[in-house]
Amino acid sequence: MKEFVRSELLEAQQVLERLISNEEVLDQISAVAGILVDCFRSGNRVWSAGNGGSMCDAMHFAEELSGRYREDRPALAAMAFSDPGFLTCAANDFGYERVFERAVEAHCVKEDVLVLFSTSGSSKNIISAARLASERGVRVIGLTGRDNSELSAFCEICLVTPGGQFADRVQEVHIKIVHILIASVERLLFPK
Repeated sequence: MKEFVRSELLEAQQVLERLISNEEVLDQISAVAGILVDCFRSGNRVWSAGNGGSMCDAMHFAEELSGRYREDRPALAAMAFSDPGFLTCAANDFGYERVFERAVEAHCVKEDVLVLFSTSGSSKNIISAARLASERGVRVIGLTGRDNSELSAFCEICLVTPGGQFADRVQEVHIKIVHILIASVERLLFPK
């Protein structure tokens, strides 16, 4: 079992090393940090969404921005589309494919930022939210694990992480990017 544990950690290390050596993705992460800072400075809001583990990432992203990450600082206007009452109501009335689209319709305004997590980049409810958001002038950021995904067509920036064939590796890199983005926002908005 110890060798299995070691092999899992080594695989995760290799994925992280591929990310570190990908200059294009590093530039994109920096650009997304700038987009988030611009959004907050202009008084707009950041929204996020995903399914399953990606929903957990979307919630973690929003709560660290609106709550606290590393330092005490003012709360930032960020929220995940994760309310179970809303999600089950919208799914019951409109179908699960439209739950996040309905949230965009209800909450997002022009120049808000919508951060969408989808390891495959092909989740129908994420695609419909991205489509409506982009039509409304919302800045759409995607985090996925697949090149040229359907989601990328609706994103200003789509961060494609080198996670390999399994969703867990993609999500591990997504959470690393989430933490880098939050730390970057704090550093840019609240310099010491």
